[in-house]
Amino acid sequence: MPGADTRRSRKAADARTVLPDAPRDGVDLDGLSTGLDALQSAQHKGGARLGGLLLARVVPPVVAVVLILAVWELVHLSGVKPDYVLPGPGAVWDALVEQWYLGTTLGVIGQSVSRGALGFLAAVAIGTPLGLFVWRVRPVRTAIGPMLTGLQSLPSVAWVPAAVIWFGLTDTAIYAVVLLGAVPSVANGLVAGMDQVPPLFVRAGRSLGARGLRGVRHILLPAALPGYLAGLKQGWAFSWRSLMAAELIAGSPEMGYGLGQMLENGRVAQDMPLVLATILLILCVGISVDLLVFAPLERYVLRTRGLLERAP
Repeated sequence: MPGADTRRSRKAADARTVLPDAPRDGVDLDGLSTGLDALQSAQHKGGARLGGLLLARVVPPVVAVVLILAVWELVHLSGVKPDYVLPGPGAVWDALVEQWYLGTTLGVIGQSVSRGALGFLAAVAIGTPLGLFVWRVRPVRTAIGPMLTGLQSLPSVAWVPAAVIWFGLTDTAIYAVVLLGAVPSVANGLVAGMDQVPPLFVRAGRSLGARGLRGVRHILLPAALPGYLAGLKQGWAFSWRSLMAAELIAGSPEMGYGLGQMLENGRVAQDMPLVLATILLILCVGISVDLLVFAPLERYVLRTRGLLERAP
């Protein structure tokens, strides 16, 4: 019909008038690529401002530490407690300096960190296959899954008397407490990560021949890595806390001198500056491990999944 052809011709002309630069045969990939490159360059320029990045990440913790020290000093000066019960930051600093000049600080920290690292690695070696086994075999999960959760919520200090009776005042007792505190966290973290893997990944891996251990290595573990990493981080926290409890209660000169024993010696001597100084050392070790080990791993995992912008 001539009238219909005329109307279609007018609509086509109007479309060309409204979108004069639109490609007729498809999407303008060159223009789209140029726009994405410009957007990425703008993001990198914004991320390259090192001064602003340092201002956002360094200044808030420093301000928080200064405020805590100021409040601590004000409470000390107010006389709420005597000096021998609540010493000020200056007295605690003097205790740290004294221990440093005695040459015991690095040895004490090294003793505890080596024990904690060895116990944590053993917990990973035991908790990882245990978590895989619990996740894979449903009857086993039904049988011991609640037990792992209960062990994870049980305070680690409760295992110290039993470990001393079983193994005596030895390093074995300390490592037993560390393992009993950390293994459930590692296993439960892996199970939680496995539960979050989409079934489509597993089916796709099987269709490509990734079955059994190959499927676990190439499909399940990479997909469950965020949850597994959270379990490892929590496992380290439990290892460190369990170690301090074991050293505090089951310490002896034959077993070496760790931070827990240093804390107990300060309590026996009624040396509150030494007690608070040791608490600060324990806190600093925990923060350092998190910043130097787990924070880079978390950034790497997020970056490989496109959840964190890569630095230019």
